[in-house]
Amino acid sequence: MTAQFDVAVIGLGAMGSAALSFLAERGAKTIGIDAYFPSHALSSSHGDSRLIRLGYFEDPSYVPLLQRAYRNWSALEARLRAEILTITGVLQIGGVDSKIVSGTRASCQMHGLAHQVLDKEEMNRRFPAFQLDNEEVAVLDPQGGYLKPEAAVMGYLKLAAQDGAVLHFGERVIAIEPDDAGVTIRSADGYYRVTKVVVATGSWIAELVPELRTQATPIRQVVAWYQPQDGTVTKPQGMPCFLRDEGAEGSYFGFPAIGVDGVKVGRHAHFREPIDPNQPNPPVNDRDTALLDGFVSKRLPGVVGQRVNAVTCRYTMLPSEDFLLDLAPGNPNVVVASPCSGHGFKFTSVVGEILADLALQGETGLPVSAFSFDALKRFVAAGKAA
Repeated sequence: MTAQFDVAVIGLGAMGSAALSFLAERGAKTIGIDAYFPSHALSSSHGDSRLIRLGYFEDPSYVPLLQRAYRNWSALEARLRAEILTITGVLQIGGVDSKIVSGTRASCQMHGLAHQVLDKEEMNRRFPAFQLDNEEVAVLDPQGGYLKPEAAVMGYLKLAAQDGAVLHFGERVIAIEPDDAGVTIRSADGYYRVTKVVVATGSWIAELVPELRTQATPIRQVVAWYQPQDGTVTKPQGMPCFLRDEGAEGSYFGFPAIGVDGVKVGRHAHFREPIDPNQPNPPVNDRDTALLDGFVSKRLPGVVGQRVNAVTCRYTMLPSEDFLLDLAPGNPNVVVASPCSGHGFKFTSVVGEILADLALQGETGLPVSAFSFDALKRFVAAGKAA
């Protein structure tokens, strides 16, 4: 059976749309297939804003990928002649020894990144929206800010189409059947024969990648928006995007008033509640809003007022909370991308490049060895041993 396409990309959210664009730009004959339509509510690529920061507390090894991502975001903006990334700075707040503060400082020091450490007095003077405890500090990453997720996804799809990619929406892929010569893709509408396939289906990843059936867990995430009481201090100039370490309570994130709904707040991974990806997102409930209202009352007192909106979306978590960007075990014609675990969108522009490399070359020169199936297997084994 002759291949109809060089590469198929299944799933056209953030990572899939970027991969399709990079592949088409390089001249590959490509098709992108998605069961839904762009930026739908069951994806993880909607909601008007996503954080981006260079001083990465999770692990300094992410920083080189972020530096490449910034370059690629600029290239996307240049091609689209549109703004995708807005620099506001990002404040990473907590105790001196907290994971967020200590990890951010370690990344900045290791990679020579510009940053400032602000104590409570300096924060009160410069960024009065935030309430710090006496022993807390904030690390200001001046290159941080936010991305527009819908604009990014639609932009990549637009460029992919301009460069010759075929786009199929509303078509659900049922199975992928790799063999030595390529891959047969079966959908509800028929089948396709391709040389390589990129699987980037977000919360549905385990349906097409059996190795992830016990590893990739879709969970429910909730974010809320609050109207400012003082519109001056909640503008981006006076209230950068932020992350806040609350110790045993986890970490929170937030954005200034950049849209009509005001200040946006959420807790990373929320309550870690698993969901069925094939069902609608569960509605927001009183427990959700009590959590976020309590955080806002404690940490942004007198700054934000009435909650005007709250929505559920979804994360897809791996046990390590790292990314997975690799060829499927024993199937070099299948590229697997499960790169989010709740902190991946900022990497979209570099992940797309990586996935194109893996599909066309079988490898990439970018540092992704920590995001392999073998690395995931080692992490799970170590956890079981512990």
